[in-house]
Amino acid sequence: MTQPIPRTHLQIALNLAVAGVPALPLRHGKRPFGNCRACTGSACGDRPHMKAAGPCQCPKPCHAWAAATTDPSILSSPAWAAAWRQAAAVAYHPGGAGLTVVDLDDANAVAWARRTLPPTRTVRTTRGQHWIYTRTMQSANRVRPGVDIKSRMSYARWLGPGTGTMTELPAAVLALVETEETTPRQVVVSSVSTRVTVDRTVSTGCRHTEHYVLTGLMRGLEKIRARTTSGAGSQAYGAASFLAAQHADCPGPCGLDALAEHIVAAAVSVGVPEPYAQRAVTRGLSSRTGRAA
Repeated sequence: MTQPIPRTHLQIALNLAVAGVPALPLRHGKRPFGNCRACTGSACGDRPHMKAAGPCQCPKPCHAWAAATTDPSILSSPAWAAAWRQAAAVAYHPGGAGLTVVDLDDANAVAWARRTLPPTRTVRTTRGQHWIYTRTMQSANRVRPGVDIKSRMSYARWLGPGTGTMTELPAAVLALVETEETTPRQVVVSSVSTRVTVDRTVSTGCRHTEHYVLTGLMRGLEKIRARTTSGAGSQAYGAASFLAAQHADCPGPCGLDALAEHIVAAAVSVGVPEPYAQRAVTRGLSSRTGRAA
């Protein structure tokens, strides 16, 4: 006879889903469940919102953090039942909930956080604390002794709601992984520059000021970078389309191709394959008539 699913872990996951927090089961050892045969070794191509944005639509809890979901029908589906029966804990994907977890592994790390970081919601762990901030960033381990960052493309064990009021991610935490924020660590290699400028030598026919152009562009880049789990490619298309619309009445040239490189780079930084990002941006630039290149 099939063993019934323990309600505790599944119910926690369903409650998290209602709150908009993507959840997944963990096996003993605080590890996600292994991939099924079809997904082992990334044979499936990986999920669409992973580092390698592939076509995988596996119904099982494969691909670790990328399996986390807020869909109750998936969490309680037969494909997940075996994992819930064996689950030792529940995890969540902080980046998918718009959060960053500063994982403090010991008393020294906690003392450092109290000296350095603004107070925020705090969750006690076995050896230390989780400090939870709003906004996302690149995840990284061992950014300093006893400190890990869990946000995009990562998971954290659910240990309760914690205490205190969440505050916005401070610059001091971003600075811990500054190189990861500007150049993703072994995620996707892009040939495009990340420095945003307006080259007036190639935008001699643009009617707008540099400030106007950069303000619109930076808003588009922020929206793309916020799409850490899905939709970054579509957002890149939208940013390029908006950029083209801004300059539709300019006599041109406006140097849009150079500005579009930054849109591609932003999409690549959150896991969109560069060829896909380039196609989306090219279509976006061409979506408006009267484009001023």
